[in-house]
Amino acid sequence: MKATNLLLLMVLLGLSLPFHSATLVQAAPTIDTAEPYAGEVVCLPDVYLQGAENCLPAGPSTTLTEMARQGMLSKPLPVQRPAKELSQSPVMVAKINLEDYEPAPVYASLDDAVAQSNASRQIAPGDPRYVSIINIQYVNDKAYVQLRSGEWMRASPAAISYFQGVTLTRTPANDFGWIVDAGQARSAPGYANPNVGPTLYRETMVQIYEVAAADGVDWYRIGPGQWMERRYVRQVRINRTPPEGVTGGRWIEINLYDQTASVYDNYELVFATMVATGAAPYYTRPGLFPIYQKKPLETMQGAFEADRSDFYYLEDVPWTMYFDEARALHGAYWRALYGYEGTHGCVNFSIGDSAWLYQWANEGDWVYVWDPSGRTPTDPSLYGSGGA
Repeated sequence: MKATNLLLLMVLLGLSLPFHSATLVQAAPTIDTAEPYAGEVVCLPDVYLQGAENCLPAGPSTTLTEMARQGMLSKPLPVQRPAKELSQSPVMVAKINLEDYEPAPVYASLDDAVAQSNASRQIAPGDPRYVSIINIQYVNDKAYVQLRSGEWMRASPAAISYFQGVTLTRTPANDFGWIVDAGQARSAPGYANPNVGPTLYRETMVQIYEVAAADGVDWYRIGPGQWMERRYVRQVRINRTPPEGVTGGRWIEINLYDQTASVYDNYELVFATMVATGAAPYYTRPGLFPIYQKKPLETMQGAFEADRSDFYYLEDVPWTMYFDEARALHGAYWRALYGYEGTHGCVNFSIGDSAWLYQWANEGDWVYVWDPSGRTPTDPSLYGSGGA
């Protein structure tokens, strides 16, 4: 009986308590109406180290991009080698091997050349000096060459560099480049870190996943736990956005710091290679220029020093494309290595690369010359007409 009365009392007390709706209704969740990616299409799964232009690199692409940034994911570059036939020089050339202070005699006949008598004219002292030839004769194990004029002289038939850049089937997701000096990668940026992996030799292509500074220089991540210091690598910096002033989506980019050339067509990277540009004080001038004349062969000669100690003489330079006064893009049969400065202002390509570019380019196409380091002077008063 007592238990029943106690239970009834508890029920009555409970019914008499005030009703609080807040104890029964939870607050509504906050809705974010400022979604930054509303309506954007998610990119196909891929690596997007430079971001994406027309889609959102989310989901699997986020993971793939981070793996690539850490050098843990390596996709083959979409590159092809241009036809080897492009490396065949349209002319035979020979190097004049006399000391640069000696004039080079030219003779009317082979007999006079062998006897070194009755010279018909001379080519001025200088270096380099190359002539275009149509015939070679060896007398007493010495080479004598016949010029296009029919004249003869002593000179050595020249071997040319067969280096070629690459064409691309699509724009890669990350930068790439070439080794220019044999060396090993290090396990992390900095000279104190140990060498890892095999020795990489000149003209080996590498992918560049990340750039970091250490010991006062840039280091490139070329693979998992593999970093190469900048002086060993020449970088192709991918940028599909045209330079200011370029119209039509076609341009040739000359990078003075990295000594590389990149060719864009319809805003896509279609060709890249190493070049040689002007060395101080004969820099290749930064700026935007149209190709104003194309010539399949061009004889170049000149000197800039008052005493003409830097005179050069180069017959039948192939695949010449003038863009800034006397500065031109052209083949350089006299140059063995690319990726280094060393011209009088022109941009030197290998024979194969200049042949490819000559076929692609039109008069009026844009040439964009720049230096990402900012070291090349831009004051127009410092520049003459330029040269090879």
